[in-house]
Amino acid sequence: MKLKVQHRPGNPYKTFDNIINRDWDTDTPLTKLTTDITYLPFGTCMLYLSTIMDTFNNEIIAYEISDHPDEQLVLDTLAQLPELGEETILHSDQGATYTSRKVFDECREKGIIRSMSRKGTPADNALIESFHSSLKSETFYINDEPIGSNSIVIEMVDEYIQFWNNERILQKLGYQSPVEYRLSVTQ
Repeated sequence: MKLKVQHRPGNPYKTFDNIINRDWDTDTPLTKLTTDITYLPFGTCMLYLSTIMDTFNNEIIAYEISDHPDEQLVLDTLAQLPELGEETILHSDQGATYTSRKVFDECREKGIIRSMSRKGTPADNALIESFHSSLKSETFYINDEPIGSNSIVIEMVDEYIQFWNNERILQKLGYQSPVEYRLSVTQ
């Protein structure tokens, strides 16, 4: 009898070394990106937010919300990326969504170099973790009233990301918003 080898969901197709190694500094937009998924337990059911941040200026350059934290959520987020250069690195954790075959293939097709945090080390992806924390603490956690619908959650996320990118100043950017900083440096 021949044993059939199966690839079980959740088993990594491919993992990558941590080539970022907490060095997020870059002088060029779209060269070092970081991504993660966070949960949004605020509406009528659990939602999940996938974001991609450009570490050049901490700008959220792609995001998607879904009711499933699966590889399709990551693929939909990756599909929003602008044209990338040959040296773009995308850093993530080693979760099943980021180690899947489809995500591997999509990143390879886009020419993205992959980097992954060490297992159980969220500090390796601190920039995007910090953004998700800011999003929740500056929107959802300050609400006294329960949020009654998922459409309100989605609207709050959309508004916060617009605020983050265009208005929220960051000390590391010389007290400019991410978009202001990018425009001042690249023009």
